[in-house]
Amino acid sequence: MTTTGIVLIEEHAQRVKPPRMLAVPFFFGNALGEADNPEYQHQILAQTFGLLDRTEGPVLEQLPDDMVPDILMQGSETSNESQEKGLNAADELTSLRPYYEQWADSHSGRTGVGASSIPQRRFRGVVRFFEGYIEREETDMKERPQDSTVPQFIRNCMNDLKAFYYEARMAQRPDGADRDIHDWFWSETAMGSLTMNLAQRMRDDEDPETQAVAYGIAR
Repeated sequence: MTTTGIVLIEEHAQRVKPPRMLAVPFFFGNALGEADNPEYQHQILAQTFGLLDRTEGPVLEQLPDDMVPDILMQGSETSNESQEKGLNAADELTSLRPYYEQWADSHSGRTGVGASSIPQRRFRGVVRFFEGYIEREETDMKERPQDSTVPQFIRNCMNDLKAFYYEARMAQRPDGADRDIHDWFWSETAMGSLTMNLAQRMRDDEDPETQAVAYGIAR
């Protein structure tokens, strides 16, 4: 079977040597680049499927320079203003809910939320779970799937929360640039601050799986 694919960390493909792979400079959860930009996403897919014409491998090709957007900053590269403003992640989430639901309704229910299996109206419970976890309390959620470890569950929940925030912001600011939304999340929201604290707590853990998850959630 002839295969092709997209890789976010080029070093991984260099070690594994898959038959054909396109290396893209995007962050986890953004394999096709900008959200809600189908024209650009189709260009990424065309580059990926174009590798199927290569008859010999392994092929590891980088996205052409003229297709690379401004690199988005990571959470660790900015300072967050939410504590100075007295913002609270749970209340902030509730205030964004109407915008998220507006986004989902306008996109026929299509959403990036769903990896954790937790309904978005239970996300305040996820915030409480994260806050307890950061304080090293014995905490869990009854909704966590039995086949999911706590670090895996945390990663899936954080992916859902990020998608919730980004989609809510796109409903708030339909003309906002992808970079502006990304900077807003990390620099201004209480959820961005909570995410950074959660990542640090996981980096300090002795469990290798927990440490590995920490790398991905603060990007």
